[in-house]
Amino acid sequence: MIKWKEEYNIGIESIDNQHKKLFSIANEAYSLLRDEFCIDKYDKIVSILEELKDYTIYHFNSEEEYMTKIGYNKFFSQKIEHEYFISKFKEIDFNKIDVNQDKYILDILDFIIDWITNHIISKDKLIK
Repeated sequence: MIKWKEEYNIGIESIDNQHKKLFSIANEAYSLLRDEFCIDKYDKIVSILEELKDYTIYHFNSEEEYMTKIGYNKFFSQKIEHEYFISKFKEIDFNKIDVNQDKYILDILDFIIDWITNHIISKDKLIK
């Protein structure tokens, strides 16, 4: 299980709640990884990826609207990082998912957790 830590709070309730939702999606992937009774996880992996992609796009749009509204001076560097994250979804080779499903879930989790926690701590905490 991937735990939300208080240090991830940036002090903007709507954005904090959206970050928590991203952690929740990551936990869906973690639960799937731990599910020994699910033999073929392909469809569930694709579903989690779609949910993550859609919610991330929603979250980034919301965060960018907030940054624009307050005149945040590092908006463009944030936008570039957001676009990089979204571009990773376009690079997914769905054929590779089926070859080693558990490894793919681990790769997804590593990428998500590393990116989200580092981005929240180093970038989003600066938004005020």
